[in-house]
Amino acid sequence: MHTDRDGRDGPGGHHRPGGGQGVGAQAADGQGSGSGGLGDAHDLRHHGDAEVRDDGSALVDLAVNVRADTPPAWLRERIAESLAGLAAYPDGRAARAAVAARHGLPVERVLLTAGAAEAFVLLARSLKVRQPVVVHPQFTEPEAALRDAGHTVDRVLLRAEDGFRLDPSAVPEDADLVVIGNPTNPTSVLHPTALIAELARPGRTLVVDEAFMDAVPDERETLAGRTDVPGLVVLRSLTKTWGLAGLRIGYVLASPETIAELERAQPLWPVSTPALAAAEACMTPRALAEQDHAARRVAIDRVHLVAGLREFASDGVRVAEPAEGPFVLIGLPGAAAVRARLRRLGFAVRRGDTFPGLDDTWLRLAVRDRATVNRFLQALDQAVSLRGC
Repeated sequence: MHTDRDGRDGPGGHHRPGGGQGVGAQAADGQGSGSGGLGDAHDLRHHGDAEVRDDGSALVDLAVNVRADTPPAWLRERIAESLAGLAAYPDGRAARAAVAARHGLPVERVLLTAGAAEAFVLLARSLKVRQPVVVHPQFTEPEAALRDAGHTVDRVLLRAEDGFRLDPSAVPEDADLVVIGNPTNPTSVLHPTALIAELARPGRTLVVDEAFMDAVPDERETLAGRTDVPGLVVLRSLTKTWGLAGLRIGYVLASPETIAELERAQPLWPVSTPALAAAEACMTPRALAEQDHAARRVAIDRVHLVAGLREFASDGVRVAEPAEGPFVLIGLPGAAAVRARLRRLGFAVRRGDTFPGLDDTWLRLAVRDRATVNRFLQALDQAVSLRGC
């Protein structure tokens, strides 16, 4: 594990004591240019949906981490019912109260947002921080938002040979903002709550992106609802489990002071009436029971996918384990060629080289049902066999 200032490593770069490079943790060299003028070798604004746009729209989608066959019919009906009230300005009080009750918190500790992505922007623009650190590999929007807001960002890069596991001592003591995902996209690592809590310090904001925590049975290792961790900010998304990426709904859990600061940075009526209706519906006992059932189904399907991937070990395929999210990270030689061949065979998978800490030997696969996985494994067999052709 090592740290890297602004993605630069080597001459002119910035290292923390004890830093070193290893497999799967190579720092960006700073010579490339990412999307949006971010000045980084990694395209921080590339996401899985790019794999299934335009000519990829007919492919079987293993690139996007939204649960298949969602939203369910009852949720679509609730959203449709809300359309009758579109003439009125959105009123988020009921949805905010529902989220607060679901996590056992007062409403002053909840902020509804237009997806977790808006929350990253609000944090970057409104918090007064000097030394932000992002733990990678992880979802790249937090760093992109910080850079866009003019911050210089340090990276802590977790290494494949360590199982992409967190070592709290690797995070610089002077960091006053630390961002980490749990479970982490794309590694599928679920960090223990106690380990993440070790990152908390007086005067430090600790942002934990729990966008995929609702895909973990019993949401074990969640920090949502905790008020004893100083500086804690938990982000949640309803887009993945419920298939609401096009509706944009998420929320922030934090101290009342932090919530008030973020709320001041929001425009008026930031969350639409249909999104508010969805948020309230997803907090009901029925929805939470369905969520947990879906998480257990994903866990079973993930076991099947990982078992199938292990069969390709002789072809150089390595699986990042243990995987705990609704996706699996794999490494293999010639991954770019395999990905291209999979597209020709009808499957879209997520490239890994846009994540700091990974290179072009990595791919991310969304967990799908057993039948889809079986067809994918057959395609992977062909793609790997023809890799050198």
